[in-house]
Amino acid sequence: MITKAHLLKCSITKFTQLGSKHVTLDELASSLGISKKTIYTFFKNKEELVTASVEGLLNEYREDIHSIVVSNDNDPILSVMLIYQKGFEYLKYFKPSFLFGLEKYYPKASKIFDEFVDELSYKTVYKLLKKAQESGNIKDEINLELIVKIYFFRIDNLVFKKNNLFEIYPEEELFKHLVVYNLKGIVTNNYSNFFLE
Repeated sequence: MITKAHLLKCSITKFTQLGSKHVTLDELASSLGISKKTIYTFFKNKEELVTASVEGLLNEYREDIHSIVVSNDNDPILSVMLIYQKGFEYLKYFKPSFLFGLEKYYPKASKIFDEFVDELSYKTVYKLLKKAQESGNIKDEINLELIVKIYFFRIDNLVFKKNNLFEIYPEEELFKHLVVYNLKGIVTNNYSNFFLE
């Protein structure tokens, strides 16, 4: 018998790689070797399944973020870099149609994703950068709220423009240009970490 956790894991894999709108419950059931009726024992409809899948994926990333912050408590700038490096690992498996499909067809799941992006940008990343600025590792004149809005809010929108940047550039190059080089420009001369060397 299939578990709800296994169904969610398979669903998020299919949804992120093919787009949630393009994966039918019949196809999902077939790939799992179950009936569509079995899916309905866990979820009342596809939107509920998509929403739960997105929540599961984001909770997994939240755990990664928490672990990164705890492990690098004395270096908030490194924490920001590692958070986005991990985020790029997640995003590289997404087809742009997955995020666009959420916005268009699954408003509850889209809202959860948007709230996560806000939380990540304006709470986690902003607080880490503020801590770095207070400890003298980011220049005093830097407007951190503006930095977050320009460079760290909705990186997914930048990456998944008409030409998917993951299809054009290697993940490491994107990470350096979108995260490392931008942070390098705002840190003080006395700060360094292995990304900046």
